[in-house]
Amino acid sequence: MMIVDAHEDIAWNILTFSRDYSRSVSETRARETGSDTVAQNGNTLLGLADWISGGVAVVFASLFATPYRRKEGPWDTQCYQDEREAAVLYSAQLDAYHRLLDRHPDGFQLILTARDLEALLSTWAAEGSRKRLGLVISMEGADGVLDPRNLDDWYERGVRIIGPAWSGTRYAGGTREPGPLTAAGFELLGAMAELGLALDLSHLAEEAVFQALDRFPGHILASHSNCRALLPNSPVPERHLPDAAIRSVAERDGVIGIVPYNRFLVDGWRPADGREHVTIGHVVAHIDHICQLLGDADHVGLGSDFDGGFGLEAVPSGLDSVADLRFIGDALRSRGYLESDIEAMMSGNWLRLLRRILKE
Repeated sequence: MMIVDAHEDIAWNILTFSRDYSRSVSETRARETGSDTVAQNGNTLLGLADWISGGVAVVFASLFATPYRRKEGPWDTQCYQDEREAAVLYSAQLDAYHRLLDRHPDGFQLILTARDLEALLSTWAAEGSRKRLGLVISMEGADGVLDPRNLDDWYERGVRIIGPAWSGTRYAGGTREPGPLTAAGFELLGAMAELGLALDLSHLAEEAVFQALDRFPGHILASHSNCRALLPNSPVPERHLPDAAIRSVAERDGVIGIVPYNRFLVDGWRPADGREHVTIGHVVAHIDHICQLLGDADHVGLGSDFDGGFGLEAVPSGLDSVADLRFIGDALRSRGYLESDIEAMMSGNWLRLLRRILKE
């Protein structure tokens, strides 16, 4: 079964930890045994052989840096003190993707157009063909956009999706930093709509989420967000979508990517509790909540956020790497979901949205 994963911080890992994602998960884990990288970001869940063997055909690959006030230590190099530093970091991450593509053209493909997407998917459908991982570039936090009037520069370099905030930015409130869209934020949304860039609601503060749903005319998604209704005691409630927002995303024919991260699956989970107390069934519970709320399976998918501040130690038992995302499909099947709905949730819903976002 083909899978689309709507959020992975690949470039951030390349530049922060020098991870080489052309290697397999097992090779990277062996190289990093006992290293500071594992202490800071956990054992990796991502690698080229594992994407391919697990049927992961497309990933939304992020550009991600944090404001300096959120710096976690000397190792946390992708931090900025102002928007100019943010622009430099985001540009360097985009360069990292292009280097990855140049060095491993048989393993990775940049998806810029609908034609690129269909060409990639055709290789996955053809028996015996060499399969590559398709990368759709997504900007997480928009402080790197110095001026919305120059957003076309980022579009030309490959960005197709933008989330205006991670924590708060000059464009909007974000996780742990509540606040609305600013005047600059509304200007950014206007420029995005004009270019056809999609809007990612994940990490936006709740007030900004509903403003964006009301004002942004283009394509909307939440690349990696879980259900607030199942996490009533979360220390970051704004990080998860309330039912009203889920309904509004669906009304716009958007898609929500469920995150298989234990803190975002089980209320009150802590690393000391151990991963064995969280199962793939907890992932299915968030998927099922959306399906039951909406009455269909047309607006939910996966957004793993793998290697995005956590690793193997913080994902459900039953998942050892990105190759095992396919087991979520098996769990949905055991819950009685139709095969057509499972295929939609594992890839089809994201592909439907991508076909609308991407130009010929």
